[in-house]
Amino acid sequence: MYTKEQFAKLIDHTLLKPTATKQDIIKFCEDARKYHFAAAVIFPFWVRLAVTQLQGSDVKICTTVGFPYGANTRVTKINESKNAVANGAEEIDVVMNVGALKTGDYDFVKRELADIVDATNFSGMTQDSGSTLVKVIIETPLLSTEEKVKACEICREAGVDFIKTATGLAPNGAVVEDIKLIRSVVGPTIGVKAAGGIRTVEQAMNLLDAGASRLGTSAGITLMQTYDPDMLLKGVK
Repeated sequence: MYTKEQFAKLIDHTLLKPTATKQDIIKFCEDARKYHFAAAVIFPFWVRLAVTQLQGSDVKICTTVGFPYGANTRVTKINESKNAVANGAEEIDVVMNVGALKTGDYDFVKRELADIVDATNFSGMTQDSGSTLVKVIIETPLLSTEEKVKACEICREAGVDFIKTATGLAPNGAVVEDIKLIRSVVGPTIGVKAAGGIRTVEQAMNLLDAGASRLGTSAGITLMQTYDPDMLLKGVK
């Protein structure tokens, strides 16, 4: 069982709405600071604003690369990653090139991800911030079981830090079976981020029990307000 503080550090608080305004981002960052989430996830445009809003807090700044379909060119994704780090991002959520994976061009997918890992880590060191955490979104709802396994193997070989299930824009989101599958392929050393449709504490706990080490959700505040470890220990949902 997690304390409320521990539970908060498992949540990537997310705001990826195209209509979000500057004031929305400021309020979002205030909430992230208040609840001490693991990370605040915003679009690249808002990273510099988030840096000023979260300065001195324990919340990491995370942004997206190749979002939402992963079909940008390799050079574009590498440059986007470097720019994100230069602007102050400490973590990036990169969308795998799903079309290339489904085509069977595994060498390209691996090379692209390895290059992004290398580029972000180097950029982070030049910014005196250390290496940057790279999470790769494999978009599980669009993949067969065999493709999910292959995607995880490629991510492991490319040296990524986390595998993330989905963008939240595909037909389905995070499911326990996918978390168990990913964890069985990558073992204990790579993080697994469950994302997509996580709205209740029960969902969150099931995904964590299955092997997830982060939860990506726009419902972080609701989860924190309804999470009661004492009630969970008593078996009350």
